[in-house]
Amino acid sequence: MPEGKVLFTDLDDTLLSDDKTVSPKNKAAIQEALSRGHSVVVTTGRPVKSGKNVVKELGLTAPGCYMIAFNGSVLYDCAADRILKQKTAPLAAVKTLFDAAKKAGIYIQTYDEEDVLTERYTKELSVYIGQTGMTYRLVPDTGNALQKEPYKALLISLENRRVLERFQEEQKAWSAGKLNSFFSSSAYLEYCPAGVDKGAALLAFCDYFGIPKERTVAVGDEWNDVSMLKAAHIGAAVRNAVDAAKEAADYVTVRDHNEDAVAEVIERFL
Repeated sequence: MPEGKVLFTDLDDTLLSDDKTVSPKNKAAIQEALSRGHSVVVTTGRPVKSGKNVVKELGLTAPGCYMIAFNGSVLYDCAADRILKQKTAPLAAVKTLFDAAKKAGIYIQTYDEEDVLTERYTKELSVYIGQTGMTYRLVPDTGNALQKEPYKALLISLENRRVLERFQEEQKAWSAGKLNSFFSSSAYLEYCPAGVDKGAALLAFCDYFGIPKERTVAVGDEWNDVSMLKAAHIGAAVRNAVDAAKEAADYVTVRDHNEDAVAEVIERFL
């Protein structure tokens, strides 16, 4: 069981700089936190496979290193290289979501253990794999072709967030109790299993290991980090965060994600 404090850190635009790397100062601060007996939980909307690339770069493979992936659908033990807990979305609901996205003309994708699954190669897919380093498979009629319940689905609109907002509103009635939706950026609308978000995952982590919430610190920047910032004992928003994240936070960093904001949080609270 983790003995010290637990840092839950988002990846994109929080721990990662614009070039999708981890700065030397952030790396050093994380290693120093681990050496003091604290734990680090990479908490991301990314799939496990993509998150593991960052985990490997950081050297977070020792006991005390964990990952919450797919916005909370998966709790992964980096040291043991295994999934500890998981929750998946109902197949029928995901198929309905794919049908609705297709009707609305909005790009949508989901995932298996290794790949992004989608119907065709588009600009949206190109941007996504460029950001995450994920591989993909083109699956005709993806929603109906799924054989296993996925961890999440993602809709992307690169140029018009309002399109995603309208879509989200139109799906509320039927998706309630089946799926939970929220934005992870202005272009990404996430659909996870009902009850899944980063805040719920933080609390589930504490429950799993018997850790008092008073030992938790979280740092993030986006709408999908709001629940995590509220759930943690101390929630820190990076300077470049959206207003909703700053309003939910107990502390806003002086530095942004390109200026070692996570190191600032570690130095101040761990």
